[in-house]
Amino acid sequence: MTEKPRPVPNRTQLLPDRPGIPPMAELPVAERIDPAEILAAYEAGEIDLICVLGPTASGKTRYAVHLARVLNRLRGNGQPSDGRCAGAEILSGDSRQVYRGMDLGTGKDLEEYQEIPYHLIDIAEPGTRYDIYQFQQDFETAYQDIRSRGGIPILCGGSGLYIEAATCGYTLPQIPPDPELREALEGESTADLHARLLALKPDTDASTLESRRRTIRALEVALYEAEHPVVRSGFLPKKVYYIGTLVSREDRVARIDRRLDERLEAGLPDEVRRLMAGGVRAEDLMYYGLEYKYVTQYVLGILSREEMRILLANAIHQFAKRQMTWFRGMERKGIRIHWTDPAIAPA
Repeated sequence: MTEKPRPVPNRTQLLPDRPGIPPMAELPVAERIDPAEILAAYEAGEIDLICVLGPTASGKTRYAVHLARVLNRLRGNGQPSDGRCAGAEILSGDSRQVYRGMDLGTGKDLEEYQEIPYHLIDIAEPGTRYDIYQFQQDFETAYQDIRSRGGIPILCGGSGLYIEAATCGYTLPQIPPDPELREALEGESTADLHARLLALKPDTDASTLESRRRTIRALEVALYEAEHPVVRSGFLPKKVYYIGTLVSREDRVARIDRRLDERLEAGLPDEVRRLMAGGVRAEDLMYYGLEYKYVTQYVLGILSREEMRILLANAIHQFAKRQMTWFRGMERKGIRIHWTDPAIAPA
């Protein structure tokens, strides 16, 4: 089912002082991160995981990889194959980088890693529905593997829900996908979906209700739980040192626009065409949102290139704002995030 194009905003609506980009709350104070202190805390057992988080285009992958190299140097690790214990390794906390072939649209930036091992990237087929329960299981497997080899796990990502599922010991239900139910729910209004979900789960988090896709998945889970016994995950919370990559609102806007244009020029529309030629349905690509939603509509001729560029840029700006809102919400729940300027590399 293809989606009709929405009214296209004027390009000026995307400028920093225009309503197309929502205002950002006051930024937290940037800190200088000391890798030696982090390493000492890890070796002493005070922490057992490092997490680098931040909004899209904030430089978190590059920061996490540089931090891994510094920790390896401080610890005396050479290449992981040199016979000594493993070095630092990256676990991706991105909800879409799990899919093979979806490279430009998800910003995998695999060239950043070089000698640093990475996990939870390219582990699912495009067109499938990889959910948070699967992610939590796969994260725990990779995390325990790194720890068992004496390595230092570094979780890096911008999906707040995935990060919390990996670090906070969430008990998640294993619910099989129900495509027919999802299709039926897609035909209901957002208000009706909210009403049905809240009737079953009155304590539903507000962030779930902000996303129609997540509302549908939550309702799918709630309806299944009402009629079936459910197997739930049960992993212990981690002792995490959280690092947030902090960029100003103006810098974030510029980074997002620049990166989007680079990816479009690098062949993002061709990537979508290849995925469709390989058998991935257009509606499945649009389900993944953001780049794949709007570029697929451009490839199908629903949007012009200019319309696609404007709508997509606006959607990414809105997404980055929601990411920061999620991370500040983590702080309100008592999670300590050490915000830092990613341009000041740890030494």
